[in-house]
Amino acid sequence: MLSRRPALALASVLTATAVLGACGDDGSASSSSTASSSADTGLSIVASTNVWGSVASSIAGDEATVTSIIDDPSADPHSYEANTRTQLELSRATVVVENGGGYDDFVDTMLSAASSKATVLNAVDISGKEAAAGEELNEHVWYDVETVRKVAQEIETTLAKASPDDASTFEANLKSFDSGLDTLEQKIEEDKASTQGKAVAITEPVPLYLLEALGAENKTPEEFSEAIEEETDVPVDVLQQTLGLFTGRQVQALVYNEQTTGPQTEQVLAAAKENDIAVVPVTETLPKGEDYTTWMTGNVDAITAALNRS
Repeated sequence: MLSRRPALALASVLTATAVLGACGDDGSASSSSTASSSADTGLSIVASTNVWGSVASSIAGDEATVTSIIDDPSADPHSYEANTRTQLELSRATVVVENGGGYDDFVDTMLSAASSKATVLNAVDISGKEAAAGEELNEHVWYDVETVRKVAQEIETTLAKASPDDASTFEANLKSFDSGLDTLEQKIEEDKASTQGKAVAITEPVPLYLLEALGAENKTPEEFSEAIEEETDVPVDVLQQTLGLFTGRQVQALVYNEQTTGPQTEQVLAAAKENDIAVVPVTETLPKGEDYTTWMTGNVDAITAALNRS
């Protein structure tokens, strides 16, 4: 199942290209930069979301400026529209980290318009994941810890090549980041002893990789989550089947993407609450003040607690 793709009006691309040279520091608040001492290296990393921006910052440390295009935890990433500031940041980037898989196609569109020479790291491609026969790939690969590890390694390799004098710093940062991922994976494996086989429902496949790692079983009708993702109406019989998961207490938790809501997801949320089913909100971007490892650890804690609620 493919996610709804962030919107990028053609006019935005054309306008951005036309005014690129005149664009100054004023731009959308949906972009954020991490200031650093990168003046010596001149390294600039642009990530499509602040999840990948956090990973990049962990590896780059103070040796690069990291900019995350989509970073608002209260906004729907699928409705993002690129602007002139985005175009300018991408045109200056040394490295671009995109999610891929159809999630952030606006990045490739704008890189092409800017004639960028940046090294582009595509997380879905790096993951090596392929869709099962007759299925479409779940592109929310940042919920898969091993994919994040692979992307971090690619970032380290790319930065070391771009700035050999700082290679030892990038290597040390990667080692530290990997250690945090090791701890996270150990926690997932330990928690799996109590979450294996527990039934869950979802609104969208955003957290599926993490749920699978915990051994939880997704009971949601595929037609429901697919329709929600594609912003189409859920067939009446499928909606009733989904609501029945809660009225019949067939699941122990609803893992709910709180960044994309609508009438039918609100019905599901209400049904879960009315039937005293635990609700675990998840997001597609990092909450402010957290890095990847602390954020994902919090998600694991919340899901595990919900699935073991008496």
